[in-house]
Amino acid sequence: MSRTIHLIRHGQSTFNAHYAATGEDPMHFDARLTELGRRQVAAARERMADQTYDVVLVSPLTRAIQTASGIFGDDAPFEITALHREWQISSCDIGRRLAELQADFPHLDFSELDDPWWRHDAPIGALGFPQESEEHLAERVMAFKTMMADRPEPRIAVVGHGDFFRQLIGRHLENCELAEWTPER
Repeated sequence: MSRTIHLIRHGQSTFNAHYAATGEDPMHFDARLTELGRRQVAAARERMADQTYDVVLVSPLTRAIQTASGIFGDDAPFEITALHREWQISSCDIGRRLAELQADFPHLDFSELDDPWWRHDAPIGALGFPQESEEHLAERVMAFKTMMADRPEPRIAVVGHGDFFRQLIGRHLENCELAEWTPER
């Protein structure tokens, strides 16, 4: 069976903009898209207008949800999964509770997620929030590869994050960049 899997990094977030300008974590928990990020999403929507997918896997971090909704519209076949959330090393990678997400995105189903769905039991880092080890990220990447190899859909979009995708495919994706990926067994 021929499969197409497209990895799409979210648009620029408030964290990305601040960190690029200062090199410091601005303490933007679950960072949202900036105006530039929304323009990047609009441009990606135009570039991808001819693409169709059987499922769109979306990280539960708000910037990824905003990106997926902006590119594919609210009626796309979304599935929210925390397995490909960002490597939790910055404030923007700490998520929000399910009730908050459901209030902001009532058209999405968050029922498959734990609450909280991010790594809340990891050691507390210097900035005062739990930080995920590189080993734990590698375990998640391996679990994601296995999940993707087992999925039956022939056309899948995955909307996620830079550090996770870098660990998965070995290179950095720019905001709203699309990369094709073939999972290995």
